[in-house]
Amino acid sequence: MAGRGIAPEDRDARKEVGLRLRAARRAAGMTLREIAGALEVSAGTWSAVENGRTKIDGTRLGKAADLLGIDPSLLRDAPLPGRGSWRDFPPLRLEPPLAGALEAFVELGYHGATIRDIAQRAGLSVPGVYHHWPTKQDLLVALLDLTMHDLLARARAARAEVDGPVDRFTRLVECLALFHTHRRELGFIGASEMRSLEESSRLRIAASRQEMQHMVDDEVVEGCRRGVMRTPMPKEAARAVVTMCTALPQWWSPSGPSSPETVARQYVEFALDVVRAAR
Repeated sequence: MAGRGIAPEDRDARKEVGLRLRAARRAAGMTLREIAGALEVSAGTWSAVENGRTKIDGTRLGKAADLLGIDPSLLRDAPLPGRGSWRDFPPLRLEPPLAGALEAFVELGYHGATIRDIAQRAGLSVPGVYHHWPTKQDLLVALLDLTMHDLLARARAARAEVDGPVDRFTRLVECLALFHTHRRELGFIGASEMRSLEESSRLRIAASRQEMQHMVDDEVVEGCRRGVMRTPMPKEAARAVVTMCTALPQWWSPSGPSSPETVARQYVEFALDVVRAAR
């Protein structure tokens, strides 16, 4: 169990593994009690693992990965939903209640959607949804946790590919634009439903959103320091760029004339103009 004297980086790593395990379990359609039973631990212990309060050893992590049908390395190092490059976006696999909730929240809004709406879209009864998800709020939190986990993992991988603030900034903008087109439904509720979260979840997920913003901030500030970007307001410019990308789900459609990759290339050019990058 977690105790005093644990280094912050160890706590962060434990929390990251826990988030990935939770996302993988939910994507596989397993309840917390089901996976705990299969791994021969108590539901309380597994809950502590998923919440980053208890470390999971390599043997049990491997067993969990086998049970969930994924590579163990994806639980430690790679973006869980992406499976490969940060540019790869395979079809999103969600358990039926989450898929139904995502569809309902996009179409009706969080407050407009009922559990009955979600159940109908998921092909389940209302009790069938409640069996795994006690409240509608739990469904929203799970979707936004998945959104930020996927986006941050991809952004970290994109940023790590290259050196120099301009190239890192370019990769981050490309990543943001690709995510908010390929995963436009998740991006849409991420932008529109933060206000619907209860305070504890809102603060936690807002911190993840700030982490994404800070990645872009850091590259623009460093670019200005090195003289390869010339905007007089680096943090304001960085915020404008992120806002531009996160607004994509408001208008982009897969039936439109531009592919996600085309939009990403265009937005990189727009972003470089905003920060006045030397080219």
